[in-house]
Amino acid sequence: MRRPGLVLSILFLLSVPLLNPWVRGDGVGYYAFARALLIQHNLDFTADYQHANPSFRDVRVDASGQPKSAFRTSTGHLDNHFTIGPAILWAPFLLVAHAGVLIARALGSSIPADGFSSPYRFAMAFGTGLYGFLGLFIAFRVARKYVDETWALLATIGVWAATSLPVYMYLNPSWSHAHSAFMVALFFWYWHETREHRTLLQWLLLGALSGLMLDVYYPNVTVLAILAAEAFGFYGKALRGNPERAGLLRLILSHALYIFAALVCLTPTFTTRSIIYGSPFNSGYIPLGLWNWKSPYLLQMLFSSDHGLISWTPLIFLSLLGLVLFWRQVPHVGGPILLAIVAFYYFIASYPDWAGISSFGNRFFVSLTIFFVLGLAVLLAQVASHFRRRAAALASVSVLLACFSLWNFGLMFQWGIHLIPARGAVPWSEIFHNQFFVVPPELSSGIRGYLFHRKALMRTIEQRDLQQLNQAPSQ
Repeated sequence: MRRPGLVLSILFLLSVPLLNPWVRGDGVGYYAFARALLIQHNLDFTADYQHANPSFRDVRVDASGQPKSAFRTSTGHLDNHFTIGPAILWAPFLLVAHAGVLIARALGSSIPADGFSSPYRFAMAFGTGLYGFLGLFIAFRVARKYVDETWALLATIGVWAATSLPVYMYLNPSWSHAHSAFMVALFFWYWHETREHRTLLQWLLLGALSGLMLDVYYPNVTVLAILAAEAFGFYGKALRGNPERAGLLRLILSHALYIFAALVCLTPTFTTRSIIYGSPFNSGYIPLGLWNWKSPYLLQMLFSSDHGLISWTPLIFLSLLGLVLFWRQVPHVGGPILLAIVAFYYFIASYPDWAGISSFGNRFFVSLTIFFVLGLAVLLAQVASHFRRRAAALASVSVLLACFSLWNFGLMFQWGIHLIPARGAVPWSEIFHNQFFVVPPELSSGIRGYLFHRKALMRTIEQRDLQQLNQAPSQ
């Protein structure tokens, strides 16, 4: 392993103590698929509702501890509109944890083999952290094909530290976003590596990766715009002039194999949707017909104080500038990337809950981590080219990224301990004040609490969240 890869690996190992084995909020639904199938071998989520954090549980469970009938679907199952993909990716880690617990119990241990005890949650959190890291590592590997590996490394660390990714890689590992970042990175890397010539077997594998990417996160369907752009070029070239019949037939066969593999790998999604909702095409989310396709929240998505992408994580703006530069430099790769980003942006901006309700920044865009790393790497390389001395460029870029990272860390601290509301618009004047006058004196005790008294800190955070929820209607 070359030195930059070693640096990234060391940083990840050093960050492992930050992994928070917490199943909370949306994570209850994602983790329920893994736990119920592993422990109960069915899709009964009653125990998951009952063990959930109060802000999730109290809405869904009555005074006797039983799920409310309003959360039963037409098939009699409890509602779980979250995707099954994260459970698939957690499976290797949870199987090892389950085997370990069973062995320990055979030797006299009293650790519950219920999927809720700490070995399972630690396995889940480590799996999420590892997938997040692998997504970053793949992004670094792609970026260094186009820029000096120094700028690729700094861009990777910058996106790691100054976007929404760390919240969903460490603090809320039971959510799907780090898994999604990994799957999009893996899909794009494989597409990128095989784009010059793809065998039929490679088409099958690309289809399998696409299916799993959608199992993990439905909005990733927009990333397939990369393949749509590629196919448009392929068919245009094949049909121009006098096409070779054999070449056109092979192209059609390739895409048929791709679709077949994708649909096979989407079987877990279709099956769980059929069991829970009675139809393989009922996602359980707001029906697409009720989305704001004609009046999407385009500006709010970027700049709103209610979890705007750029207003909360301004480093993304630099990444987007870099992607425009990349498109001009390498249009056959940069063009499909920009098309996918625009499609993803329009898709999320049309979603009625575009702000993500309880979200750090606009969490949906964590899926596009590989593109943000690539764009930032290109921009940093461009900026560095204007310096006469490499050392001066390195120092300037490092200071810039450190500023973005420190700002993001302070904002994560405010959001994490509920100094600011987790839901809805946030007061920027209060945020700026807190960044300079509240976060610094509280940071030391907050870090100690997170590392050494995490259960107590999580209880405090949950209590603050409930207080904010109860106060919300009167505000």
